[in-house]
Amino acid sequence: MGLFARAREIALAEASPTGEGRSFDFRGGGGRIVWIICVRRVFVTPQVSLRDMVAGDLPIFFEQQLDGEAGRMAAFTAKDPRDRAAFDARWAKILAEPSIRKATVLVDGRVAGQILGAEQFGRPSVCYWIGREFWGKGVATAALREFLARVETRPIYARAAADNAASIRVLGKCGFVECERDRGFAVARGEEIEEVVMRLG
Repeated sequence: MGLFARAREIALAEASPTGEGRSFDFRGGGGRIVWIICVRRVFVTPQVSLRDMVAGDLPIFFEQQLDGEAGRMAAFTAKDPRDRAAFDARWAKILAEPSIRKATVLVDGRVAGQILGAEQFGRPSVCYWIGREFWGKGVATAALREFLARVETRPIYARAAADNAASIRVLGKCGFVECERDRGFAVARGEEIEEVVMRLG
């Protein structure tokens, strides 16, 4: 077997499944030492699930609300995300209101965010918030699909800032289609912006 063929064989056999690099050597023809550094990436799909929301989840939701980048993407947020008293008062009402469907999103057992289903602007609607550390992993899509499977109401609506491509993409993957556009004042941006209204069913 040639030197480089042997190197390739070792690289494939020894690459770390965790994606970490590894270096090693072997002696080729003429006693030459060949160093090989190999990396193999394995993408593991996180386990996404929903459970009933409890008061103990709220501190995590509050910390997620303080994320400025996430707030800017969401656009339509609390007037002052840092106001813990206002946050607690709002969520006490949400937890106590039986007409609001609510679920905590878990990723591998960790609290990753939340999904709410309630009437908004006179229509049954859904909204969600996923912590930024869980973005880009399919968490929002998987969680929303599971939530929608539990909610029989159709049609159901969702809204997203027109420039929030990630959220619009998630909604599209879950079967929502754009039905209209609206404008509203986005607290997180301090200005009026365009909003996409999407409908499922």
